[in-house]
Amino acid sequence: MTLPKTASIAQAGTQVIFDFSSSTPQILHWGSDLGNQAVDQLRAASVQPAAHAELDEHHFEGIWRENARGFISRPALLGHRSGKDFSQLFELVDVALTKTSMVATSRDERAGLEVKASFVFVGSGVLEINQEVRNLGRESYSLEALEVFLPLPDAASESMDFAGRWVKERQPHRRQIQPGTWVREEREGRSSHDYTILQLAMTKGANYQLGEVWSMGVGFSGNSRHSVERHQSGRTYISAGELLLPGEVILEAGETHSAPSVYAIHSAEGIDGISDRSYSWLRGRKEHPSNIRPRPLTLNVWEAVYFDHNLEKLSELADVAQEIGVERFVLDDGWFGSRRDDTKGLGDWQISDEVWPEGLGALIEKVKASGMEFGLWFEGEMLNPDSDVYRAHPDWILKVGDRVPPEGRRQHVVDLTNPGAYSYILEAVDKVLSDYDIAYIKWDHNKFLLEPASNDRPAVHKQTLAIYELFAELKRRHPGLEIESCSSGGGRIDLGMAQVADRFWTSDCNDALERQFIQRYTQIAIPPEMLGSHIGPTQSHTTGRVHSLSFRAITALFGHAGLEWDVTKTTSEERKLLATWSQYYKANRELLHTGKMIRVEQTDDASFVHGVVSQDRSRALFAWVTLAGQAGSRPNAICFEGLDPKKNYLAKAAFPAGEPAFTQRTNVAWFAGVKMTGEALRTVGLRSPIMNPENALLIEIEEI
Repeated sequence: MTLPKTASIAQAGTQVIFDFSSSTPQILHWGSDLGNQAVDQLRAASVQPAAHAELDEHHFEGIWRENARGFISRPALLGHRSGKDFSQLFELVDVALTKTSMVATSRDERAGLEVKASFVFVGSGVLEINQEVRNLGRESYSLEALEVFLPLPDAASESMDFAGRWVKERQPHRRQIQPGTWVREEREGRSSHDYTILQLAMTKGANYQLGEVWSMGVGFSGNSRHSVERHQSGRTYISAGELLLPGEVILEAGETHSAPSVYAIHSAEGIDGISDRSYSWLRGRKEHPSNIRPRPLTLNVWEAVYFDHNLEKLSELADVAQEIGVERFVLDDGWFGSRRDDTKGLGDWQISDEVWPEGLGALIEKVKASGMEFGLWFEGEMLNPDSDVYRAHPDWILKVGDRVPPEGRRQHVVDLTNPGAYSYILEAVDKVLSDYDIAYIKWDHNKFLLEPASNDRPAVHKQTLAIYELFAELKRRHPGLEIESCSSGGGRIDLGMAQVADRFWTSDCNDALERQFIQRYTQIAIPPEMLGSHIGPTQSHTTGRVHSLSFRAITALFGHAGLEWDVTKTTSEERKLLATWSQYYKANRELLHTGKMIRVEQTDDASFVHGVVSQDRSRALFAWVTLAGQAGSRPNAICFEGLDPKKNYLAKAAFPAGEPAFTQRTNVAWFAGVKMTGEALRTVGLRSPIMNPENALLIEIEEI
C-alpha cells in the first residue's frame, strides 16, 4: 500500500503535523494551528545541520527514538528478548488518518516486534496518545518501558510540576529547563500525594493568562514516569508513561501490551488555557457528574464522630444538616465488622452487629426523611491482619513469596488480581448496596503498595485495571451510583481515575489556608465539580489553625462543596450563616461548575485572586484571599481577568457566611456595587479593603 508522506490533525486551535518520509512518524509541530502551512516546506525548515563529533548527516529520530536511527537518549520502547532484540528499527507499514486522528503501525521484522501509536483529539484540543507493542517472535519479550515522548519548540525554557505529601498535596515547583533530564517517578502503586497530574513546559515568563504551555499527564492510577529533557544538541522533549517494574510485562508469542493513555494539552493562553481545555474535555463527556445533575451539598461525618457511631448522635447530625440545607449525608469508617478503631476489622464488609444491631436501615430512613441521600465509606482494596477475612485468606494480599510487607495504618493491600479476593470484595460491597438505598460511596485507599506481587510477579498494572473494572461493575449493577475516590485524601487523583470516579477527596486537610493552595493546583487539571471541598471545624484537625467561618466557607465554595464538622456543636448564628451559604452554593453551583477558571497573577505572594467566569462572560464570581500580611498599609487593587473588555458590569461584595475580619478605620466605597467595564476591571480594578491575613472576600460581577 502507498503510505502518505505527511499528515496534519487539528482540533480547537491545536495542531499536530507528522512527516513519514523517513519511514517513521516524525512530529514536526505540536502547538497552535498553523493554518495552510505547506508540510513539505515545514519539513525543509526542520532539517537540522550535522554538527562535528556527531553523525555525518541529519536524521529524524521519530516517535520511537530508536538508537538505530542515530538517537542517543532514552528510547520510547525499552525491552529485550533474553538480552537480544534490545535495539529496534521500526519501519512504517500502515497509517490511518482522519481530520482529528492519526494511527501509525510500524514493524521491526528482525526484532520480531510491531508497534502502534494512536494520536486522537478527544475534545477541546486535548490529544490522547495510546501506544501498544505486539510480540511477533517465537520467544517471550520482556518489556521494560513504553512511553510517549513529544518534541518541544526551542522557546520552551521553563518547566513546572507539582509535589507534596499527606495533607499538603500538589505544591508547585517551577524551574529553568537545564541540560539533562528532569524526572518525576512515582512507585507507590498508586498515583500518590506527590503526583503531578500534569507536567508543564512553558515559554519564558509564561503565567496564568499569557505565554505558551505544553503539558502531559498519564491517564493511569499506578506507577508513573514524567520527564523533561534537554539534549546536548539543544533540543527539548517532554514525556509521560507508566513506570513498569522489572518483569511486570513479559509478552509471549503473539501477545500485545497496551500502555495507558497519555494526555497532551497545549495552550497559547497561559496555564489557565491548559485548565480550560482539560475542563472542557472532561465536561464534554456524557457521564461527567455535573452533566447528570447538580453536585449535591455533602456532609461527611468523619471529623464529627470518627469511629464513635451512635444512632442518636448521627440522627442529631442529620437534623442539623437538614436545617443547613445539606443534600447528601455520608457515614464514614467504622460501621462494619470489629472496626471500632483503625487496627482491626478492615476487610470484613458486613454490618457490625455490635454497633448496628438492627442494621443501617434506621439511620438511612432518618437521613432520607430529612431530605438527603445516603452515602457510605469503603476501603475495599485493604484489610487488617486482625480481621476475619485475613485469618481465612492470608494469601489474598499483594506480597512476595511468604514475606509479608510492612504494615501501614495496620493494613495490607488486597490482591485484586486474585479471582477469589476480587469476587469477595465485589460481592460484599454489592450486597450492602443491594440491601440499602445507598446513592454514593466514598472509596478510600490508605496504604501505598509495597512488594506489589501476585504469584511472585509484579502486579501494579493489573491491580490498577482491576479497580477500574470493579468500579465499572458496581456502577453496572447499581445505575446512578456515584463513587468518590479517596486515598488518604489526595493520594490517587489522576486522569485515569477521573474516567471512572465521579469525585475526588482533594485532601484530608480541611485547613482553609492549606486548601487554598491544594485546590488551586489540583484544579490545574481537574475541574472543581470533581473535587470535594468541605468546611472543616473552626480549629483544623490536621494543622491546629483557627479560621473564621467566612474564610472556610469561601474556600469550600470553589469546588464540590460540603461540610466535615460536628455541626451539632455550632451556635445558632453559625447555623444561620451555614444555611445562607448553602443557599448561595446551590444558587451559584451551575456557574462554579461550568465556567472558566481564572487565576489572576499577583505582584507578591501575600494574596490570591481567583474565580470563575461564565462561558458567555456575563457573570463571574471571584475571591480575593489574603494569605499573609500585605506589604503596604493599603493593599494593591483587586484586578480581574477573563471578562469581556467591552461589556459593562456591576461588581459588588457578597457575604454568604459573614464578613471577613477587617483592620481599617474606613471601608472602601464599592461594596454595595460599582459599574465598570471589563477593561476597567482588568486594568484599574477595585481598591482592596484592609483585611486580616487568612481571610477571603467574595466578589460578584454581573453584566448590566
